[in-house]
Amino acid sequence: MKVEIWSDILCPWCYIGKREFENALNRFKHKDKVEVTWKSFELDPSAQKDYDGDLYSLLSSKYNVSIERARQMTGALIERAKATGLTYNMDIAKATNSFDAHRLIHLAAEHGLQETVIERLSAAYLTEGKHIGHHETLIQIGVEAGLDEADVTKMLNSNSYADAVRKDEYEAQNLSIKGVPFFLINQKYSISGAQPQEVFAEALEKIWEELYPETKADVTSGNAQCGADGQCQ
Repeated sequence: MKVEIWSDILCPWCYIGKREFENALNRFKHKDKVEVTWKSFELDPSAQKDYDGDLYSLLSSKYNVSIERARQMTGALIERAKATGLTYNMDIAKATNSFDAHRLIHLAAEHGLQETVIERLSAAYLTEGKHIGHHETLIQIGVEAGLDEADVTKMLNSNSYADAVRKDEYEAQNLSIKGVPFFLINQKYSISGAQPQEVFAEALEKIWEELYPETKADVTSGNAQCGADGQCQ
């Protein structure tokens, strides 16, 4: 069974969805037969690498709301993250561009470290307040995950994996993916949003039954995701 997941490090719902899916997968008795591949999706390809202000001022400007309203907008997802075992420190999150982080993820995939790097990037941005747009941060994260420092540095100072990122995003366009996280199972069944682990667990069981031998799985959608316009619901 193949699971492809489109996500962006800058999407707070993606980290929640990652954890919910992992919890479901750990309960799945055929876990060793599931191949998981992470795909690139930029919420805002035009985002600046360095933003002069905190995340709330960015949201306030982008959606034409007050700073207080911007804080309220993140309240629900912070609580949801907490319920999933994650701690979000949005007060110190550094708004940036995620393109180089996606390139790092592709490098990591070639070394069997894709999931490890995604986990570290997510925690660095949403919990630790690290600037994942800066090369020194990406090098540190890559080395912590087990990548060679020279390899990471060389990649970041080149255009390596830029085409791979664009390819993932082109696939997302062809699939009419408007928001992330987005899960595609066996290139047939889709689950959108950071669904509760029970939804993922049920989907895995149903699809497995269809494959061996047959039971049709449902396509589940939800609004716990970040859209291509950068707005998280």
